[in-house]
Amino acid sequence: MTDETSYSALEDLCVAKGMRMTEQRRVIARVLEAASDHPDVEEVFRRAVAVDDNISISTVYRTVKLFEDAGIIARLDFRDGRARYETVPEEHHDHLIDLRSGRVIEFRSEEIEALQDLIAKRLGYRLVDHRLELYAVPLADPEAAAE
Repeated sequence: MTDETSYSALEDLCVAKGMRMTEQRRVIARVLEAASDHPDVEEVFRRAVAVDDNISISTVYRTVKLFEDAGIIARLDFRDGRARYETVPEEHHDHLIDLRSGRVIEFRSEEIEALQDLIAKRLGYRLVDHRLELYAVPLADPEAAAE
């Protein structure tokens, strides 16, 4: 049973945006907030059902879409045919995707941030947002040497 007095940060954001928080939405919010691996909807569903077996896949799809539309979670497309999700980060970060394992590594580089600003300025623009995704294979991978 959920303790009504302790909400996750994601649940608090939902409430602040005026969403009605059903028990199933609370479970989905907690699953998303606990995730460190950028799950797709099917994985969110598997994790949510482990907590509450009354949650349907359609409820997960609708809830994820609702959270996305509200700007509470971000949809990511890492070219693997699956939309993945993460909570909207407090601080900007970029992603490196290991093409062999599918692992997603979050990182922040002040050098890259500065270079992007510089490029935008040289082209006559002020950078207001960006998304950087690096697709890579491990250096120790024998197949990587051939690529």
